[in-house]
Amino acid sequence: MRETNSYKQLRENLLSLNLNQMALHLDEVLDFGIQSGASLTEVLVKLTNHEIDIQEQQKTHRMIRSAALPSPKRLDTFDFSFQPSLNRDQIADLHSLRFIERNENVVFLGPSGVGKTHLATSIGVEAALARHSTYFTKCHDLIQKLRIAKQENRLETKLKHFARYRLLIIDEIGYLPIDAEDAKIFFQLIDQRYEKKSTILTTNINFGSWEEVFVDPKLANAILDRILHHATVVPISGDSYRLKDHRTEQTVSDETDNIEHY
Repeated sequence: MRETNSYKQLRENLLSLNLNQMALHLDEVLDFGIQSGASLTEVLVKLTNHEIDIQEQQKTHRMIRSAALPSPKRLDTFDFSFQPSLNRDQIADLHSLRFIERNENVVFLGPSGVGKTHLATSIGVEAALARHSTYFTKCHDLIQKLRIAKQENRLETKLKHFARYRLLIIDEIGYLPIDAEDAKIFFQLIDQRYEKKSTILTTNINFGSWEEVFVDPKLANAILDRILHHATVVPISGDSYRLKDHRTEQTVSDETDNIEHY
C-alpha cells in the first residue's frame, strides 16, 4: 500500500506549494520509478517536468492574451491561392522571426481585404509563442490612447509603454485621418522604437500619399524614413478575400439567370 505517512505528507506538500501537476502525476511517476528501477534523480526530473510543461503552456497562453491579437490566426489558414502575388518563401521567412532579431520592420501594403491583418496577426502569434513581448493595436486606437495620455500629462510614460514591446503591430494606417498634433505623437513612438524594436504595420495607402494621412509632408517623410530604413515591404494586390464568397454567389446567380433566359 502506498498510503503511508510519507506519501500523504509529500502529496500534501505538493498541493500546499501549488505544484498541482506534480501532485496529479505523483502515482504515475512513482510507479514508473518502481517498475523501471529509475534513480531518485530520474524520478524527480520526470515529476518536475509535468509541472514545468503546464507552466510553459500557461505562460504561452498569457503571452497570446496580453498581445491583444484580434484572433489566433496562423499562417496555415491563409489562402495563398487567392493571393498569388505573395512570395510564400518571403512570408515563411517573416514567420521565422529573423526580422525581430535584427530589429527590423515589416509593412503589409495593399487594399482592404487582401489578408494584411491575417498575416500580421499570424506573425504576432508566432512572436508570442516565442516569448517575444507582442502587442496588436489599430492605428486609430493607438493614437487615441496616446492623445489621452498627453492630455493627462502621461505621454512619456505611455510612449515608453508602447516602445518596450519587442514586436508592436499597428493595423490600418491610413484608414482614418490623423491630425497634425496626433502625427507628432505617432512620430515620437516610431522614433523611440527606431533600430531598437520591430514594428509591423498594415496600410492601404501608398507611401507617396502618406503626407496626406499625416498632413505635414516633412513629418510624413520622417516617419517613413524610420519605418522603411530597415524594413521588408510586402505589397499585396488582388481582390478582397472577404468579398470572394459574395462574388462567387453572384457569379452562380448570373449563370443561373442566363440558363433560365436561354
